[in-house]
Amino acid sequence: MTAVAKGALMLAVLFAATACGKQGGDAASDEQAKAAQAAFTQELALFRQQRVAALTKPDGWTSLVGLHWIDPGAHYIGSSTGNGIQLTVGPAHFGMVELSNGRLRFVPEKGVAMTLDGAPLTGETILRADDAPAGPSVIQFDEGKGIATVIKRGPRYALRVKHADAPTRTGFRGLEYWPASTDWRVQGRFVAHPPGKTLEIANIIGTTDAVPNPGVIEFERDGKTFRIEALDEGEETLFLVFADRTSGHGSYPAGRFLDIAKPGAGDHVVLDFNQTYNPPCAFTPFATCPLPPPENRLDLAIQAGEKTYAHATP
Repeated sequence: MTAVAKGALMLAVLFAATACGKQGGDAASDEQAKAAQAAFTQELALFRQQRVAALTKPDGWTSLVGLHWIDPGAHYIGSSTGNGIQLTVGPAHFGMVELSNGRLRFVPEKGVAMTLDGAPLTGETILRADDAPAGPSVIQFDEGKGIATVIKRGPRYALRVKHADAPTRTGFRGLEYWPASTDWRVQGRFVAHPPGKTLEIANIIGTTDAVPNPGVIEFERDGKTFRIEALDEGEETLFLVFADRTSGHGSYPAGRFLDIAKPGAGDHVVLDFNQTYNPPCAFTPFATCPLPPPENRLDLAIQAGEKTYAHATP
C-alpha cells in the first residue's frame, strides 16, 4: 500500500471515529434533553396538582364566604337579618363579638355547637387575630364545615368566614394556563439589600404593610434586564408579587404571584414563570390580596403560568 493510500486510510478511520463520537455525543445529548424535559413536565404537573388541591380543600381560598369588618363595640353575629354582622351561612344566632382597645371578646350563642382551636367552646373567650404569634383563634361550626377567624389589616379587624359548601368551592371549574415551556424557566441573580429593608405593599382593600424586602431578582429576557423586588414572609421561599403586559390581557388584572427558592451560598436563583399563580382575589371577593409595587410592574408579556380564572363570582 502506498504512503498516500495509507494516509487516506488513516484519515478515513479518523473521520469515521470522529463521526461515531459525534453521533454518540448527540445521542447522549438527546437523552439528557429528554430527561430534562420529562423532569420539567413532571415537576410542573405536580405543582399544578398541589395548587388545585390547596385552592379547593375544605378551608382553601375557594371556601371563603364572608369578610365582615368589626367596628368598636359589641355586635351580634348570625345568619338572621337581626344581627349586626350577618353571615351568609351558619346558625341564625352565632354569638356576640365585642371590640374594645384592640381586644376581641367573643360570647357564643347558647345551644350552638362550635369549637375553639379544636376544643368545645361553651363560654366567652378572647379571640386572637392573625397577627398573633400563635396565629388566629379558629372557631368551627356546622360540624366543622364552617370556620371563622379574625384578621387584622392595618388598624382594623375583620371576621373572615369560610365554609366547605361555598358555591365558589363546590362550583370550582378548574384552572387555565398558557402552554408550558422551558423557555420561561429562566436563570436569575439575587442582589441583596441592606439588612432590615422593607417595602410598602398595598393591598386590594386600601391598606399598606411594610414587608421585609431582602433583595431584588434580576433576569434577562430578549436582551433586556428586568428586576423584581423580592419579599420575605417568613417562609422557606421568596415571594414575588408582580404585574406584566398580560395583566388584564389574559392574566389576572391585579397581578400574579411566584414563589422561588432562596439563594444558597451564591446569588443564583431560578424563576419558573410556568408556576406563576393567581392571588386569592381571583377566586373570591372576600380576600385581602397584596398588589404589585410600582417596582414590580414589568414591561414584558409573561405568557406563562395561570390565566385569569374565568368563572369567578362577579
